[in-house]
Amino acid sequence: MESNDSVAAATGAVFTATLRPYRSLEPRGFALLMLALAGMSFISGMIFVLHGAWPVMGFLGLDVGLVYLAFKINYRAADACERVSLSESQLVVERHRRGHLIGRWSFQPYWLRVQVLEGRNPAVVLASHGKSVAIGSFLTPEEREGFAQALSNSLDDLRLAPHLRPQ
Repeated sequence: MESNDSVAAATGAVFTATLRPYRSLEPRGFALLMLALAGMSFISGMIFVLHGAWPVMGFLGLDVGLVYLAFKINYRAADACERVSLSESQLVVERHRRGHLIGRWSFQPYWLRVQVLEGRNPAVVLASHGKSVAIGSFLTPEEREGFAQALSNSLDDLRLAPHLRPQ
């Protein structure tokens, strides 16, 4: 989760956040892991070939290929993000995938409810006037709680009378 204070100042927003899935393995680490896995599979495969069990080599190569494919699918899903921007007139949620906007929701902030759902489908739910959207389903429980608390605090500050707002 990233807070974008410079974006907030430029757009007149009182709160902005970009929510992204966490991926612990960087591209360099992925390359090293694949190299180690391929090396171990090759050495193991050569041992089987030398003992006359040459078909095993193909299955070890298939294992390496499937692990590579699984990581690539995981990395593709990781470039999704959700952007939340709160201004005095509206709260806007945008969902992006691979650089393209795939969903946009707008709420009037004075009636907005923020709720953290746990259990089978954990998420932060934003609801107002019969509309709702679930965001942050990929966040850890601590990140969901922290985001919901920060957004709730910003909404509370916004709802105060203008002369009572913290400067």
